[in-house]
Amino acid sequence: MELEVIIGLEVHAQIATKSKMWCGCSNDDFDADPNMVVCAVCLGLPGALPVLNKKALDLALQTALALNCTLPAESKFDRKNYFYPDLPMGYQISQFDEPVSLDGHLKVDMKEPDESGNDRVVSQKTVGITRLHLENDAGKLTHEGDWSLVDYNRSGSPLMEIVTEPDMRTPEEARSFAEELQKILQTVGSSEANMYKGQMRFDASISLRPMGEVKLYPRAEIKNLNSFRSLEAALKYEIRRQKKLWAENAVPETETTVGWIEDEQRTQMMREKESAADYRYFPEPDLPSLSVTPEKTEELRAMLPEMPAVYRSRLKEQYALSDDEAEIAVTQMSLGRFFEEVAKATKNPKRSRTFVLNVLLGKLKEDTIDVSDSKVSVGHVVELIRAIDEGKISASVAKDVLEETYLTGKDPLSIINEKGLEQVSDTGELEVICDQILLENEKIVADFKGGKEKAFGALIGKVMAATKGQANPGVVNGILKGKLQ
Repeated sequence: MELEVIIGLEVHAQIATKSKMWCGCSNDDFDADPNMVVCAVCLGLPGALPVLNKKALDLALQTALALNCTLPAESKFDRKNYFYPDLPMGYQISQFDEPVSLDGHLKVDMKEPDESGNDRVVSQKTVGITRLHLENDAGKLTHEGDWSLVDYNRSGSPLMEIVTEPDMRTPEEARSFAEELQKILQTVGSSEANMYKGQMRFDASISLRPMGEVKLYPRAEIKNLNSFRSLEAALKYEIRRQKKLWAENAVPETETTVGWIEDEQRTQMMREKESAADYRYFPEPDLPSLSVTPEKTEELRAMLPEMPAVYRSRLKEQYALSDDEAEIAVTQMSLGRFFEEVAKATKNPKRSRTFVLNVLLGKLKEDTIDVSDSKVSVGHVVELIRAIDEGKISASVAKDVLEETYLTGKDPLSIINEKGLEQVSDTGELEVICDQILLENEKIVADFKGGKEKAFGALIGKVMAATKGQANPGVVNGILKGKLQ
């Protein structure tokens, strides 16, 4: 039997506010000692009342608009009741039947490697967004042997939960969606979406059905996946597991919750999945309902930056970037903005691409730091490209100068002057060197005159070596051609 894979995601993203969702405790103390960033509100102590973080609301609404969602005029908060050691209130303040946004979608590029190993876009997938709603995070449990340690520092942190339609059909589609969503969150500035810090986590629901059927079969929900790699691997494992059940005529009859065991690369049964009735939702009595006017919606929409898909397309059209280069610029936004500033200042996109998206990127990857932390400025790269265009230095020398600037922060022109790296363009001086090279390499000269075009390149290389790379290649080219006629 041919089976179709059905995948939907719930994505939890921590909102990038200075304080928590319902109180004034810091939301930016990732490295704080356990249970030190807490107060009566986020510990759920009797009599402590929540107050909504307006910034968290605005950022969530902007994200919803970026995901093409509708913002209802009215929404409300609800209590989602469940008891677990990391939930001090005994319930989570979330949204059930009237969330802040509904009915969005996200278009995702699907890629495959081409003949040279570079990714290219082969199709586009539209994934429906059921809703984006607000809630607070729970604490963090650390399991050590027979003990479980609880840290409430994260309790009360503001979360967006983004729920998709079951529109994805492969683990690769799910991963591509998650990666594109992360870029949108970071572009909007609503979340750092740093998975190492737990700021973006996935619950993935997966089921199978006979190809051609419309109804959905009971799903398995894989909880708390914290990397793109784990998301893809867990879904692939579940596909294999569930296909085996279908082959054995043991089709799942109940919805289950499973955990992903990273070390063993497999899922493990945790419990039967809860339903909405199990959570006993009821309206949150301590928070008023929310109203969003059309004017507020348009105000938030006007504040949205250029979205990744639009930015990616513009870079390829305006600067002739490849799919891979555009993806680098979108994924590392500070580097993309850096590139654009250099390209605009020099009016030389080709060299800007080489020095920013290749040479500088290579250095950044070695040190795993952001370009904004680098000692290289836009002005430094602009100086180098202009020096090449004016014939002062060669492109190969410029790469060495950029290396030193990267390490020391010294101005490129100062390095060129101090080390005497300026290109030799004096025809008299270069003619003497060319004569000497021709005299010492009679066989290469004979090969060239015998029709071997590559021999000419070898002669240029000899001159460049003799001048330690400082000869102007264009001038050398002209001199040699004149002497070999």
